[in-house]
Amino acid sequence: MTALHPAAAGLDFSAEIALQSAALADAAEGNLTTPVEHCPGWTVADLVFHLFEVQSFWAMIAEQRPAEPPPDERAVRPAADRLVADFRAGALRLVEVLRHADPTASCWTWAPAQQNVGFIQRHQVQEAAVHRWDAEHAAGRQPDLGVPLSVDSIEEFLTFSVISDDDQPTQPRPALAGAFVLQATDAEAAWTVRDGSQPGTVAFERGAGAGLPVLTGTASDLLLWLYQRVPLTPPVGAEELLARFRALAFTD
Repeated sequence: MTALHPAAAGLDFSAEIALQSAALADAAEGNLTTPVEHCPGWTVADLVFHLFEVQSFWAMIAEQRPAEPPPDERAVRPAADRLVADFRAGALRLVEVLRHADPTASCWTWAPAQQNVGFIQRHQVQEAAVHRWDAEHAAGRQPDLGVPLSVDSIEEFLTFSVISDDDQPTQPRPALAGAFVLQATDAEAAWTVRDGSQPGTVAFERGAGAGLPVLTGTASDLLLWLYQRVPLTPPVGAEELLARFRALAFTD
């Protein structure tokens, strides 16, 4: 991992996981049967259980540090009257495990380019934050996720949640065949997204390339756009380029 972007300086991964998880739990209280717009077929209760499973799984990985993916063993879903409380307890356990973990300790992750606990510490921030936004959105709110969190999560997404040179695509993919800029309006932060060195891959660099189409928004909205939570107005003529980018990106 490269150094944090200057706009994300001081970001504490464990503290952010704790904050975002607590905000999700607060939004879920008394709201468990509400549908979640961007998770088709889910209610807020399903969303809470999903993150309960995710956080339990990665706490185990960070503690046990297996070298291979563990067996697929589903967590037991808590009773409805215990769901939020058990989620809060599970989130605190994850935070404590990660707070005391060595980020350089080797372990299996789904990211070929980073097989250590540091990947878990960083990625679980946006896992909690985006689903916090889902829970708040279901309650009729659209929270801003903040500049430091959003800036680092954008860079993390552009590193691990696109088909990159570190991946080995199992099937041919169309090239991005172009470049564009993500420009934060509330921070000194921009990223140029372009083709990687291998066919059908994506790379990025900090800064705005000259003469390229620019997609603008707050850092929070850019992150949420990447996760297909909020729409942003595409630059004129860049609609197909952004659609090709979507085809080379994924959310876990």
